[in-house]
Amino acid sequence: MLTEKKTYIVTGMSCASCAASAESITKTLKGVVKSSVNFATSNLLVEYYPELISPINIKQALQSIGYDILLDEQNSSEQKEQIDSSYYAKLKNQVVWSALLSVPIVVFGMWLMDIPNVNWIMMILSIPVLFWFGRAYFIRAWKQILHLQTSMDTLIALSTGIAFLYSVFTTIYPEYWHRRGLHAHVYFEAAAVVICFISLGKLLEEKAKSNTSSALKKLIGLQPKTVFVVNGNLESEIPISQVEIGQEIIVRPGEKIPVDGKVIYGSTYIDESMVSGEPVPILKEKGAKVFAGTINQSGAIHFIAEKVGGDTLLGQIIKMVQEAQGSKAPVQRLVDRIAGIFVPIVIGIAFLTFVVWLLFGGENGFSLGLLNAVTVLIIACPCALGLATPTAIMVGVGKGAENHILVKDAESLETAHSVTAIVFDKTGTITEGKPIVTDSRWNDDVSEHERLILYSIEHQSKHPLAEAVTDSFSKNNYQLLSFDLFQNITGKGIEAELNKTKYYVGSHDFIIGQGIDISNKFEQDFSRWSSEAKSIVFFANNSETLAVFAIADTIKSTSIEAIQRLHQNGISVYMLTGDNEQTAGAIANQAGVQNFKARMMPSEKANFIKELQEQGKIVAMVGDGINDSQALVQANLSIAMGKGSDIAIDTAQMTLISSDLRTILRALQLSKKTIRTIKQNLFWASIYNIIAIPVAAGILYPFTGFLLNPMIAGAAMALSSVSVVSNSLLLKNSKIN
Repeated sequence: MLTEKKTYIVTGMSCASCAASAESITKTLKGVVKSSVNFATSNLLVEYYPELISPINIKQALQSIGYDILLDEQNSSEQKEQIDSSYYAKLKNQVVWSALLSVPIVVFGMWLMDIPNVNWIMMILSIPVLFWFGRAYFIRAWKQILHLQTSMDTLIALSTGIAFLYSVFTTIYPEYWHRRGLHAHVYFEAAAVVICFISLGKLLEEKAKSNTSSALKKLIGLQPKTVFVVNGNLESEIPISQVEIGQEIIVRPGEKIPVDGKVIYGSTYIDESMVSGEPVPILKEKGAKVFAGTINQSGAIHFIAEKVGGDTLLGQIIKMVQEAQGSKAPVQRLVDRIAGIFVPIVIGIAFLTFVVWLLFGGENGFSLGLLNAVTVLIIACPCALGLATPTAIMVGVGKGAENHILVKDAESLETAHSVTAIVFDKTGTITEGKPIVTDSRWNDDVSEHERLILYSIEHQSKHPLAEAVTDSFSKNNYQLLSFDLFQNITGKGIEAELNKTKYYVGSHDFIIGQGIDISNKFEQDFSRWSSEAKSIVFFANNSETLAVFAIADTIKSTSIEAIQRLHQNGISVYMLTGDNEQTAGAIANQAGVQNFKARMMPSEKANFIKELQEQGKIVAMVGDGINDSQALVQANLSIAMGKGSDIAIDTAQMTLISSDLRTILRALQLSKKTIRTIKQNLFWASIYNIIAIPVAAGILYPFTGFLLNPMIAGAAMALSSVSVVSNSLLLKNSKIN
């Protein structure tokens, strides 16, 4: 049986241990192979056997413990945005009203506790705070307990519920405490303020989490909502979701290209900086490819839709960013396991706190034990711990997208900073990937007509180097000639005849073979350019050589600087290519690569990387072709060039939209800053709980008489989560270069 892998949006989660509960219940379902829930992105990544279980079954399982998933994948982002917006408004309303009711409760509990019937007044005011504005915590906690699951909701419900019930008992039957010589304290203000502070914390978290995914929202915003399609002489506007492959689409100046396609009519300049990172608009004429999300600048064009929806280049970019933001770094999987067992441990500590105070707390042992147990339950929120990694990853992925670095999974961000060796493919990676005329020489007496003859011959030629020659004529407006004779001689060149004069285009040996003299100056050029591993093309007529051209795949203008900076950072650089030794050596020498291997088969590239790994190196592979896919899979970190093949991009963990190799240095720096942020977050989240829980349990009381008030604990808990998210957001404003 084949498995399916799907990503769904989960709703109703309020903390990291909620994610652990949702993940746990999903994993127990028959037919589910893998399940991963990310709290920060609300994503469920699930792999399952469709023959054994359906998405409906997964949805029902999650609903049984108080959560839900959105099954409409096409519109799930819009639905999630609506749900989040509604939830944010609901939280805001919850915070406002719970605060308005909590303030008088605090005033009564702190300063007016001696007025008649004050406890009854506080109880009446606290009931709507707990059981209306805070009812969701109790509902989710109850559903989870029925399935032997726990979460932060369990801690909130237990702590506030126990404090409320204790206070109700004391209000109704204060004589119980009076007969024992104890003051009948109530904690309505603590229970109400805890709900208020936790709701405020959730409100701030939701606001911060929405900021972390702003890069993804910007990408989604590149898609127009509607598109104009042409059917004969009729033009109609339809939603982009209804566009089908093969439809004719018209885009006017200033509009965004809605889907990927090929131009069939018109010409224009299109801003493709979203794809290439290059600021200069690109001329698009008949036959040119256009990509969704790019901006039409000058003219109206008609094109045929070739890729729609999630299959477009922009759709794939959005999908990659979504999956990366929702994926988990290895360190996050450890944190999730901790969050999953954290709540039961905290409940155990709270129970132990109560028992110790009951046994050794003297005459007020029961009351103080209960108060401190409630404080432990409140302050030990695992949210900060659960948010530490995913918020940093989300911001890191968004930061990468802004810098033309598409991060496919969180693990790549965790690996990149430790890379010690980078292996480059040559063609299309270090070089431009397209041969051009680098040098040329014409006879002094060559006429414009003879130049037109060469252009016409090469325009009709099927040889891969012919396009390089015709491109060198791009500034001239030539009208193509028709020849009396035109013959491709495979592996040698072309023979053409016009007005009883024969012309030849081809290699050095081909021209010599026709008995045509090659002058000394052309021979010198041939020797010099051949030593530089360039391909040489001659143009001649019956009696003499008219021109010679050197053609090569040139090094990108930024490759030399990028490789030099990698060396300066202590990273070993290697170049692998299927090209011949001479060409590989020439490119390596120009680029400053000291270690290279030529005539490499795809499997040999992968084996070479394996050898480097066996030497203890952390290896990154940078490639752009199908032949690089094996090596990309073998590497610790795989990086694809954005203009490369679909297979290379699908295989790689990172994709560089820009062809600038200096982007790799930015990717490594981004990784370092993201990992540093994660470590800072984990430190503060951990140190908070290590210090806060013993203080909440009353460890300082024997020495200082200090006890932590439950409502102060609630405020501190909320602040810890907000501080972690805020620290992650600092990464958003950092510079990478």
